[in-house]
Amino acid sequence: MLKKKSQLQKSSFLYRQEGRMQRNPALVIIISFVAVILTGTILLTMPFCSRDGRFTSFLSALFTATSATCVTGLAVYDTYTHFSTAGQSVILCLIQIGGLGLVTMTSFFYMLIRRKVGLRTAQLAQESISADSRAETVRLLKMVMAVTFGTELIGCLLMLPILVPEYGRYGIFMAVFLAISAYCNAGFDVLASPLPGGSLSGVQDNYLLLTIIMLLIICGGLGFVVWQDLFAYHRRKSLRFHTRIVLIGTAALLLIGWVVFLLSEWGNPDTLGPMPLPKKLFHAFFQSVTCRTAGFTAFDQGKLHTGSKLFAVLLMFIGAAPGSTGGGVKLTTVLVLFMTVVSVVRGDEDTRILGRRIDKSLIYRSMAVCFLGVCIVLATAGVLMTCSGAETVDALYEAVSAFATVGLTAGVTEVTDVWSKLALILTMFMGRIGPVAFAMSLATRPRTPASRLRREPEGKIWVA
Repeated sequence: MLKKKSQLQKSSFLYRQEGRMQRNPALVIIISFVAVILTGTILLTMPFCSRDGRFTSFLSALFTATSATCVTGLAVYDTYTHFSTAGQSVILCLIQIGGLGLVTMTSFFYMLIRRKVGLRTAQLAQESISADSRAETVRLLKMVMAVTFGTELIGCLLMLPILVPEYGRYGIFMAVFLAISAYCNAGFDVLASPLPGGSLSGVQDNYLLLTIIMLLIICGGLGFVVWQDLFAYHRRKSLRFHTRIVLIGTAALLLIGWVVFLLSEWGNPDTLGPMPLPKKLFHAFFQSVTCRTAGFTAFDQGKLHTGSKLFAVLLMFIGAAPGSTGGGVKLTTVLVLFMTVVSVVRGDEDTRILGRRIDKSLIYRSMAVCFLGVCIVLATAGVLMTCSGAETVDALYEAVSAFATVGLTAGVTEVTDVWSKLALILTMFMGRIGPVAFAMSLATRPRTPASRLRREPEGKIWVA
């Protein structure tokens, strides 16, 4: 009798959990990311994944797997010098899966074998790629995969004539790795630069290679909905409101970042100072692009002036567009909040952007995303300052880089202790999933129709 009762309780628990997952697609997406990270962690600990044939510590492997899956780029080991080709291949797979999302890739291959996409699968895919409706999901899924693999292939082919003559057959793998890492805004590289700052600092004079990487970063950060709209322009002869906002906002931030970094680092002897004018112009723009959640560096980020670091923190926190391979709180989120402030100052009842009224629910969600993002960043920075003794600005720089899945580092990650690494791992994960989606996935009580209709008495308070 007790055994039967226990089985009934277990069955009831599983049923409740299954029902919860069906009501909450964000939870399924989070679980899929966790599964990918743990799988990658186990593989990266294996001796065949390291160059010296030894086991990699679990924490270091977990940090690397999380950074790759969350397309961040922060690393405790140099990817080329520590990991073998097998280990680099594992990291590459994690970047590709993390950039697109396991749910997105699974849904696409489900369609590829000509199996009908069910309601449940369509709902998950819609959440994963930020589609407007389930009817649009299947079409957008095909476009996502076509744009992703097509862009990465083009980037790889363009890099081959640059890398193969210098690195031989390994140059082919390097081209594939850099193309995928750049498009997914991951920031990992296999160049093993001996110069301070690592990453792309060893090829900072190779303007063609860096230009290709910049274009891949920008393409990956625009968002799949924007690309779908651009491909359909020849039929509609117009662009969606969202697309116009993203294109204008992206161009504005890139140009503003270019000017700010150029002026603030003009005389810095450790960054742009010694460079001739054309090189200064190029690398100031590259810095602006890479701060949009890419994480590639052409010079040591720890040597930036304090003002430049703080501005980089702002760019990183804003991030890329929704439904893209980039991170951050997203460009449109910050724009909505900024225009809300402008509307309040003007005395307007509604928030308007380019003559369009913005729904109140979108404003509330934007506030929640930014508030939770700030809380996560401040908590992580506090851990880095307390446990690793990082300077305030450097700790903030590292925390925002982890949350916005950027991967730029001021040198803090390399010297962090266990608690700081765990804080950065959690921050990268929450930054990739999204703070609101993460909070919603933990909700245990679904809203009932009655709760949606219930209205509490209005409370009167005064604010400044």
